[in-house]
Amino acid sequence: MSTKSILVINGHPNPDSLNYAMANAYASEAKQTGARVELLHLHQLQFNMNLGGGYKQRTEWEPDLEIAWQKIKEADHLVWIHPVWWGGLPALMKGFIDRLFLPGFAFKYRENSVWWDKLLSGKTARIICTLDQPYWYYRWINGAPGIYQLKKMTLEFCGIKPVSVTAFGPVRNAPDKKINSMIEQTKRLALKDIR
Repeated sequence: MSTKSILVINGHPNPDSLNYAMANAYASEAKQTGARVELLHLHQLQFNMNLGGGYKQRTEWEPDLEIAWQKIKEADHLVWIHPVWWGGLPALMKGFIDRLFLPGFAFKYRENSVWWDKLLSGKTARIICTLDQPYWYYRWINGAPGIYQLKKMTLEFCGIKPVSVTAFGPVRNAPDKKINSMIEQTKRLALKDIR
């Protein structure tokens, strides 16, 4: 039985999406090991995605963001599931990060220094993304900008590591057999992450 606490965050706005099915499959499989699992489908949350005042003026969190941040703080392992759109994150997931991963919460600037404190150290993460192109093409030709942004410039910046990455693609026009295989592979990732 695992005592690990896992938060699965699905950034796809469509409940009929492959990402939605993957998030549910991962969470269900992880729960069977006895892990404490929370599941956030971001499209179900009520919040303004726009960080109106930037970092100069704090925009108070809506109740759903307060709850989401508490879940992030309590989790040992964060699983980020999203499609790659225009090379990066969907607006819903980007807005979620913009609103929550703030100075004083996810990181803290040091006075008179270029360095910062990583306030989410001790956590690990996995990114599971879906693509309309082969992963090798996204990585080697396009430079995998969305993965770099989420892994290096967000999660690791705040102290979360290691961050594992699993990319599935192409999913566009994929037959049902391939889609089902992706969901089964996602279940196996849950078991791997529990170990």
